[in-house]
Amino acid sequence: MSHAFAPGDIVRTRGREWVNLPAPREGWLALRPLSGSEADRVLLKPELELQPVEPARFDLPADAQVTSQTNAVLLADALRLTLRRGAGPFRSAAQIAFEPRVYQLVPLLMALRLPVPRLLIADDVGIGKTIEAGLILRELFDRGELDSFSVLCPPHLVEQWTGELSSRFGLEAVAVTASTAPRLERGLPVAQTLFDVHPFTVVSLDYIKAEQRRDRFARACPKMVVVDEAHACVGTHEGRQQRFRLLSELARDPERALLMLTATPHSGDEDAFARLLSLIDPGFASLQFDDLRYRERLARHYVQRRRIDLTSADWAEERAFPKHKTTEFPYRLSAKHLAFQEAVLDYCFGVVSRAGSGERERRLAFWGTLALMRCVGSSPAAALSALRNRMAGEAERLEPQIYDEDGEDEDAVDVEPAAAMAADAPLAALIQMASQLLGEPDPKVEALTGLLKPIIREGANPVIFCRFISTAEHVRDALRRAFPKVRVEAVTGLLTPDERRDRVADMAEAEQRILVATDCLSEGINLQKLFDTVVHYDLSWNPTRHQQREGRVDRFGQPAPEVRSVLMFSPDSAIDGAVLDVILRKAEAIRKATGVTVPLPDERGPVTDALMAAMMLRRGTTKQLALDLQLTDGAAAMERRWRDAQENERRSRARFAQNAMKPQEVAPEWARARDLLGGPDAALAFVEAAMKRFDAPLEPRKAVLLTHVHALDPHLRERLAERGLTGSLRLATADPAPAGASLLTRTHPLTATLAEALVEGALDSASLPGLGLGRVGAWPTAAVTRKTTLLLLRLRLKLTVHARRERLLLAEEAALLAVSDGKVVASGPEARTLLASPANHDLAEVARARFLRTAHAELPGLLDGPVRQHAAQRAEELLADHARLRAASGTAPRLSVEAVLPPDVIGLFVLLPAGA
Repeated sequence: MSHAFAPGDIVRTRGREWVNLPAPREGWLALRPLSGSEADRVLLKPELELQPVEPARFDLPADAQVTSQTNAVLLADALRLTLRRGAGPFRSAAQIAFEPRVYQLVPLLMALRLPVPRLLIADDVGIGKTIEAGLILRELFDRGELDSFSVLCPPHLVEQWTGELSSRFGLEAVAVTASTAPRLERGLPVAQTLFDVHPFTVVSLDYIKAEQRRDRFARACPKMVVVDEAHACVGTHEGRQQRFRLLSELARDPERALLMLTATPHSGDEDAFARLLSLIDPGFASLQFDDLRYRERLARHYVQRRRIDLTSADWAEERAFPKHKTTEFPYRLSAKHLAFQEAVLDYCFGVVSRAGSGERERRLAFWGTLALMRCVGSSPAAALSALRNRMAGEAERLEPQIYDEDGEDEDAVDVEPAAAMAADAPLAALIQMASQLLGEPDPKVEALTGLLKPIIREGANPVIFCRFISTAEHVRDALRRAFPKVRVEAVTGLLTPDERRDRVADMAEAEQRILVATDCLSEGINLQKLFDTVVHYDLSWNPTRHQQREGRVDRFGQPAPEVRSVLMFSPDSAIDGAVLDVILRKAEAIRKATGVTVPLPDERGPVTDALMAAMMLRRGTTKQLALDLQLTDGAAAMERRWRDAQENERRSRARFAQNAMKPQEVAPEWARARDLLGGPDAALAFVEAAMKRFDAPLEPRKAVLLTHVHALDPHLRERLAERGLTGSLRLATADPAPAGASLLTRTHPLTATLAEALVEGALDSASLPGLGLGRVGAWPTAAVTRKTTLLLLRLRLKLTVHARRERLLLAEEAALLAVSDGKVVASGPEARTLLASPANHDLAEVARARFLRTAHAELPGLLDGPVRQHAAQRAEELLADHARLRAASGTAPRLSVEAVLPPDVIGLFVLLPAGA
């Protein structure tokens, strides 16, 4: 006889009992053993089983092992921490491996209130946009609303995304890049794509944007797409146009959810911003910001917070971010280095004066001057490389390199530029001067060493950002000589993205470390766990690049209470002074006024003119060049553009600041989920108690707890080794965790393994000898004045989402009920307080057995009465939780919730008045 099993039903097959879970396809059963974990799930076809799959019950055995009051508390806590199918209001709370900040839940609530989530998340650098997107993906997956997704991102971010999705959210995505795609596609049928086979993918935008791949991806693309660095998908570059065509094609499907992430959504380019908004809804392309209804519509899809918005006023999230201390560090040039810079300037001004009156010739001469001076100001090694490049006569792509633009070729970000200057005797003389300087003491390196010595003594771990490869190598070698006891490494564009990541990761083993990096690391690899100081050895000529550099270290998850950034420059250098005056000081003034770093104005002609004018004024050479009027006009135009940028930023913030949700609306919802499942505090209390029970107590160390898993029972050691836990572990009790430590949460492998093993040992003592906690007990306590029965239950609730495709979900929660005189007198935390109240003394064995027999006999009546009522009440509360989160969506699907009865009785404990 065949049976139709519903989610939550208990069945017996293969010699054991299982819980029936929602199956991925009809005719199959997804089963999890009653005494096992989610990792033990199996998928089977009943018709193919040797023995029939039969309905079963989970009853409390009459001969259940007796336990003590202390072990009863440990079992109750373990049960709560084993559950991975959270009831609500956030189902994902049971699965994530960190504790999100309340502000990071705002995009999630916004997504839940949209029938098809389409959001532009434009929070500042370092606030946690990846976390916000991951929360949405995990929650929708756990609600059964998505079964696949693709993250589209620049190639250098692919590995970061796959790592974050795995470590924080338990979502195992495959990387799809030019190097991995052929392997993933090998052996697939012609009609099948890798996106059909792999439901979770992180895709390189540069790989997928090509026309032949774009069309195929659009056909196989999942219904949920995340786009990181979305601002790089709009613009005039051919690559950006290709990306925009791809996203436009994906956005045409009205059922496709779209999350776009960027820290620079506007950047003063109204057309690019309009194209970005058009991906959410074509109607947003008109930019009708003066229309209140337009702004109200847009506010449902757009969230933008500055850090200052979160660390002050309502959110008060100061502890989520480190304090940031910014200082400047001027240094003097030696006579020889100053003479070299002057000689190069004289040579360049001569080239400019001979360039003629043609706009193109003069512009090329200006670019050549600025490019060469960047290298001269960086290091003699960079200057020598640039001077030799100039003799090769290359002139392409100078302007983007000068202004540190994000070009199409990420690997060329730190290569010394080249320009068309004819080889002549003066140029050869400059090359000789640069070669001689390589053997001289470098005043810039000496200044850096002097800067680092005191902060290294204080324990700092700095990142030194250089502009060019040759400079980075020059600095690395010098610092290795100056700090022989500190691990010093360099990461430049000469390494592949994987090699860069590995080199940084390898530094974690060092007690103290210095990383010298070019801007190939200013995006892509987060450095906050290993480094706490940023030194701008070379000034960037794009203010947002400074922000990106600092954002690798100064971001959510930085364990140090303070992050330092130091700006090095020489007041003797004409080029340093010009860049500070024309670009960086102006951008800093805007940042202080608006709280935001704005990029350079898009039109670079005035910037170039203003820089040339500033250099000439510093040397008193403008009259010689007869360019006074043009350069003065350029400087004035640059001033106007900075004022426009500041005003645009003010207007943008006034229009789009996210004030729709307040902490008091968001925080209680997350707290409700944590109360049901057990948050970090509950995980810590449980692990402390469990490790103490196994005679391996946690040892407090500076900022961490040390635990020795090799001292545990062999059965536990074996289980922990399967999850990669061996030897001694360093555990952090608060986020962010220090380098080398892991945050102890309910999903940490140690917490999960201990909880699962203890529950399994209690339910089946033969499976884990010596680990059983026992399931029944009786003791007198001062906490009660009459006999009270405590029931530890595993309650299952069946959620049915009534939509075009009806979905069945299973939710589980641990319930602790205190029953006296046939009524529930306490539940939840109040009931746990009763259970945790110490026993006054042990009962005689005969008396304890009598009380337990009576409680066992009364159990069916309790299950049919007060327990049934409690289960029905929880079903109503869960329905209200889900309805409340979706309240703003007029098209939210209907939901029904039903308790699966009877619940599993995990423990039965009788509390007697102290005089009993």
